[in-house]
This record gives sequence, C-alpha cells and structure tokens, in this order.
Amino acid sequence: MSGDSKRFPFGPTDDARSAATTRGRRRALGRMGALVLSVPVVPLLPVSSAWAASSATIVAVRVWPADDYTRVTLESDRPLAAKSFLATHPDRLVIDIDGLELSQGLRELLGKVKPDDPYIAAVRVGQNQPRVVRIVLDLKQAVAPQVFTIEPVAAYKNRLVLDLHPAQERDPLLELVLEKEAAERAAAQSVQDALGEMIGRIDRPQSAASTAAAAADKAASAALPPAPRPSAPVVAQHAPPPPTTPLKETAPEMSQAKLDRLIVIAIDPGHGGEDPGAIGPSGLKEKDVVLAIGLKLRDRLNSNPKIRVMMTRDADFFVPLPDRVRKARRVQADLFVSIHADAFITPKAKGASVFALSTGAASSTAARWMANKENAADVIGGVNSKAVKDDGVLRAMLDMSTSAQVKDSLKLGSEVLSQIGKVGKLHKRNVEQAGFAVLKAPDVPSILVETAFISNPEEEAKLRDPDYQNDLVRALATGIARYFSKNPPLASRHRAL
Repeated sequence: MSGDSKRFPFGPTDDARSAATTRGRRRALGRMGALVLSVPVVPLLPVSSAWAASSATIVAVRVWPADDYTRVTLESDRPLAAKSFLATHPDRLVIDIDGLELSQGLRELLGKVKPDDPYIAAVRVGQNQPRVVRIVLDLKQAVAPQVFTIEPVAAYKNRLVLDLHPAQERDPLLELVLEKEAAERAAAQSVQDALGEMIGRIDRPQSAASTAAAAADKAASAALPPAPRPSAPVVAQHAPPPPTTPLKETAPEMSQAKLDRLIVIAIDPGHGGEDPGAIGPSGLKEKDVVLAIGLKLRDRLNSNPKIRVMMTRDADFFVPLPDRVRKARRVQADLFVSIHADAFITPKAKGASVFALSTGAASSTAARWMANKENAADVIGGVNSKAVKDDGVLRAMLDMSTSAQVKDSLKLGSEVLSQIGKVGKLHKRNVEQAGFAVLKAPDVPSILVETAFISNPEEEAKLRDPDYQNDLVRALATGIARYFSKNPPLASRHRAL
C-alpha cells in the first residue's frame, strides 16, 4: 500500500479525484450555459449611436437677414437648450447647444448666410463636446443678441431663435430727413442736367448758322469794293448763353425747419419672416403680397417732396406688434397704415375692409375675430418674452388712447374706404372698429386695411395681379391725400430726436 493509501485508507485515488473534478466542471458549465440561454440578448450600441438616439433632430434651418436685424432659426423635433456669449477681436457670437449632434441639417446653416447679410460675415459649426454642438457666428458689426426658444405652434415645431440686433439702434427720423434731402439733391441735379442738355441743343444750331453766315459775308466782301470806314465801329450784339453754374449743394443737417415741413407716414406691411400670415388656395402668402403693395405705396407717396414714408418692414422679416407701434412713434408719424390680406373660415368671404381702433367692444363679430387673429401674430412670428420689459405695454397704450386719435382714424378710414370701393367690392361699407394691437399708438391716427380675402380664389388671383395692386395703391394714396386736404398735419408736430 502506498503512503497516500496509508494516510487516506478510504480516499479516492488520483485518477478518481481527477475524473470527479472534470465531471464537476462539466456540470457547472452546463448550469452556466442554461443560465445564459435564459437571459434576453441585448446588443451593445456604439456610444455615438446611443447618444444619437436620445439627441434632438434638426428639421429646418432658416435665416432672415434685414437691416433692422438678422434672425437665425433652428427648428427641431425636441426642445433645445443653448448657452451663448459674445467674443471680441474679432466680434463673434458663440452658441453652445446641448443635447445635439452635428448633422447635415446643421451644416446647411453654412450655405444659408448670404454675403450681403448686414450682420453675419461667416458661420462655423462643430461638435465642441459629446452632445454639445457649437455654432460660431462671425460678425460684421457689434450686436445686441437675443437667444430664446419658442414652443411648437401652428406649423412649427420647437424653435431656437438667434436674433442679432445692432448694438446701437439707428435714428429713424434722421434717416428719413437725410433720405428726403438726398432725393431733393438728386432731383435738383436731374433738373440741372436737363437744363444743360436743352441749352446745348439750342446753342449748337446757332453756332453752325453763325459760321455759315460768316463764310457768306467773307465771300461777298471779296467780290465787292471795300466799304467806306464808318465813323464809329459797329459791334454785333449777341446774347450770351445762360450761365450753367451748378446748383449749390448744402450738407445734410437736422434742422427743426426741415422737420416742420416733413409729413411722415408709417406704412406697415403685416406679418413677415417666420409669420407667413394667411395663405391662399394656390399658395400665395399674405406677407408677400402686402409687402409688394406697401413698397409700391411708399414709392408713390415719396414722389411728393413734402412726404417721407417709414416702412415698419421693407423686406421679408418679422416685426413684433409692439415694435411696429414703437417705430411709428419714434418717427413721430402723422399717419399709420397697416396693410393686410386676411383669410376667413369660409372661402366665400370677399371684399375689402378698413378698421380703426376700438377701446371697447368690436363693431361686429367678424371684426373681433379678425382682431384676435391678427393679435396672435406674435405667437407665430416668435417674440422673446424675456426681452419684453413690460408685459402691459399694449394695455397701457390702449389706456392712453384718446378719443381724438380714434376720431381722426375714423376720418382717415372713411376716405380710404371710399377710394378702395372704386377698385373692387367692399366687405363692409363702414369703417369697422376692434382692438387691433397694431393700431394702439395713442397719438397717431391709425387704420388697418384688409385689401381683400386671400382665402377667396378670385380675390387671391386679383391680389397676385400687379395691375390690381397698382389700382389699390392709387386708391390708398388718393384716400390719404384727401384726408390731409381736410385735416392738415400740425406744423410743430415733429421734434428732432
């Protein structure tokens, strides 16, 4: 018997122990295999794919450049959280957007910025950190940026808005005066050029005739004997041409006399930018047609040297309702005319309407419905609620509105309505009243003109027609002129800012 057998008389041999160990391992592995097969298989995703599954998706990128300000909008399927800061040398705005991955939608922002953008020189987009996209806007000038979000509304999903306002706001009244003086100098130069051309045409034939006469006299004198010398020389009298000294050009200056001679009219094309307004059956947008009419009306009114027009917007960008009122008051406008082409719940509605402010109840159910619809434009267009210093601004303006303003507005509306009635059908033959927010400048006669119902197929076709637009513009200008002929503006109204 071996030593091991002596020490472990009843123990297994080495071979037996090895076999038992092997059988135990097999049983353990079998149990583990059964356990693995009973657990659901979960594939492991790459880290970036897992992030992408929880990241927001950019569905649209839009850029709205304008002299007033440039707006950049990122529309996404989920709310975006952003932090921003300004950097200098050179000027740039940096925006870090959390919960986002660099995508083709964001890269499209690079091509959206045009070379003539007043504020943005270039755009850079990159993945700054995992789940953080950094957008850098290289700036052409110092800006006062506003970065805010808008919840889904109408056709829009979640929006992150970047508004680039000038760091120093321009003086709009000074710009109107300088624009008027530039137009006067251009007109004077045009008259001077026409006068010089006329003088040249008159002078050239006279010079040719004088040359021919001199040659004939010389030939005749050669054939005749010399004439006796007169006792006193005879001098031919020729009237010299009028002087062509250029008109003196004076440097532009902001004088009270020039302001007193200036009639300022605020033209307000409704909607714009993010807010398309009403859309016709064939896709014509209210914001486009009223801008076209507004620009034509501006040019027609500006042809009068005593009038300058301030446009609340002269391109496709959004202007909040309070800003439209504020712009008119900043230039101390003598009149405010807001132009629209609204839609109604039925395509059968047709005809033009003119509205003035009502400090009480609306004059009709339709008037109240339209006022509520127009007053909701800020919700669709996108207003930075945090930038509004006083939520009760419009209410305060309404409280300040005087009966005199409403009375003058009704006079203006009546003149305009009577002229529009000569162009097409009227929806109502009297000026209606409702609480339109855009009419609440307390010291400016203000009307809102619904040129037609863009929801009506026939009237949409008319609004698209340039000739019909010209007829509307002529009617509006005539109505304004008739109002001023009966209600001259106060000479001392304007004051230099």
